[in-house]
Amino acid sequence: MFVKSLPNILTVSNLFLGVLAIILAFRGDQYVEYAAITVIIGMLADGLDGRVARMLNAQSEFGKELDSLSDVITFGIAPAFIMYVVVLQHFDLLGILITAIFPICGALRLARFNVQAGVPGYFIGLPITAAGGVLATLALYHQVFTPVLLAVSMLLLAFLMVSKVKYPNFKKVGIPKSAYWITPIIIAIVVVVAIKYPQQFPKIVFLPLAFYALYGIKKNVDFLVKKLRKRKNKEEESVPFE
Repeated sequence: MFVKSLPNILTVSNLFLGVLAIILAFRGDQYVEYAAITVIIGMLADGLDGRVARMLNAQSEFGKELDSLSDVITFGIAPAFIMYVVVLQHFDLLGILITAIFPICGALRLARFNVQAGVPGYFIGLPITAAGGVLATLALYHQVFTPVLLAVSMLLLAFLMVSKVKYPNFKKVGIPKSAYWITPIIIAIVVVVAIKYPQQFPKIVFLPLAFYALYGIKKNVDFLVKKLRKRKNKEEESVPFE
């Protein structure tokens, strides 16, 4: 019974980490790094619950809905609050609106994912897990980037979640059952490194997450350019020679 419940335990752990990230964020600037790290660890738990469920043949509608609700907290509300504490609270009402837009778009993204068939091998729209990870770690660069740039970046991430931009789906990548024993070791290593280097660790994690978010934009820009070239070529071919 416990084994079959393991995926849901991981999902609830993800939810707990989201709540903890919110609490840490509101304890002050000195805890923001730990709040971002908590979101990152939540990403690990979120990446494992589905794989473990498939491995144990324990998928269920209950687990699916629980996962979505947890993701809204951990990768929607928590990162938005982190950004609010660091930057957006100085924008007064506008800051409140921007803070609210991000988790709202995340919830819309998850609702669409649950009811619409996607493209095999791809996500339609930036997954809330990646968007939340980018936002939580981006907030740590508040001394590097201007508040306006951070706010615009947050709105861009929100838009990408509800967009039709295609992103590679790495969740479907299989892991041999024989390799699952190493998962707790990997998580333990990540936690130890995060605790030992709380300021540097989340900033390093920001880079691959940001590249993933930008990847989808680049691929779709390439697609649009290719489409425009084809249309232009057809128009040129349709023009009769004089």
